[in-house]
Amino acid sequence: MKKLLSFVLVLLSPLALLASSYNIELGIVTTPHSFHYKAAEKFKQLVEEKSNGEIKVTIHHSNSVGSETSILQQLQMNALQMGVITAGPIDKIVPSIKAIEFPFLFDSFEKVDKILDGEIGQNILNDFKAANLVGYHFLENGFRNITNSKRPIHTADDVKGLKIRVMNSQLQIAIWKAIGANPTPMPWPIYTQLSQHVIDGQENPLAVIDQYKLYEVQKYLSLTRHVYSALVFVGSKAFYDSLPAKYQKLLFEATKEASIYERKLNRDKAKFFLEDLKKHGMIIDEHPDLNSFKEKVKPLKSRFTGVAKKYLDQILAQ
Repeated sequence: MKKLLSFVLVLLSPLALLASSYNIELGIVTTPHSFHYKAAEKFKQLVEEKSNGEIKVTIHHSNSVGSETSILQQLQMNALQMGVITAGPIDKIVPSIKAIEFPFLFDSFEKVDKILDGEIGQNILNDFKAANLVGYHFLENGFRNITNSKRPIHTADDVKGLKIRVMNSQLQIAIWKAIGANPTPMPWPIYTQLSQHVIDGQENPLAVIDQYKLYEVQKYLSLTRHVYSALVFVGSKAFYDSLPAKYQKLLFEATKEASIYERKLNRDKAKFFLEDLKKHGMIIDEHPDLNSFKEKVKPLKSRFTGVAKKYLDQILAQ
């Protein structure tokens, strides 16, 4: 009888181990070449290693689980447990994040880090709870720049009438309407739409423009750096609440380490991406008339209300 009991326990032990483990399905819209993926990969490595394999992470990339808006909805329902999401699409459900998307708000990475790693950034991440989400940590896409296939863009007037793809973000749509473009919300990726001239242009950090080979379908690039594009490690609140305290702490530690790792990668490669775009024949205006753009978007500040206005005023005061 003892032998039989021991045999049964041996058989059950792997099942018991499986039952006590946690699975994280993590969604991103970009490819394994992207910094989104590299951050997710670093997170996976850290979590699996530090949990001794008790937490398993599966990365779903290249839009395989839907757009960023869809990923956010799945996180709210705990159909996915984690995502690396651009700040833009988040503003519909976490309005306070609009504060860090205001155009020409940041002029350096140093100021970015001071704000996002400080009290204001933490307050914004805390606001995710009201949307049944967990805001873990900020990482980055980088400063966004405009490209198009029609003409050089030096002043804001040069943008007039261009059909520009934007994120599904209320603020981003408002920014490009104010500048004079015809903003068209569209999920990523957009290479086909650009190649077929469904849209004239788009706006993204240099890394994205280069990694997605947009130089093949976009002739002109202007280094407007009009918006700092943050990414956020976002999680399902239901999943987070189901974890033991030690693993809740681990997720925060791992997302912080992966975020810092990703930011450094992105910044170290910035010069490389610019030179590579030049090599591929893009005509680049490195010093566009930024004042003309700033004048067009100034009135947008009056649209900010509530906590988003509070955070924006605090950032502008620093």
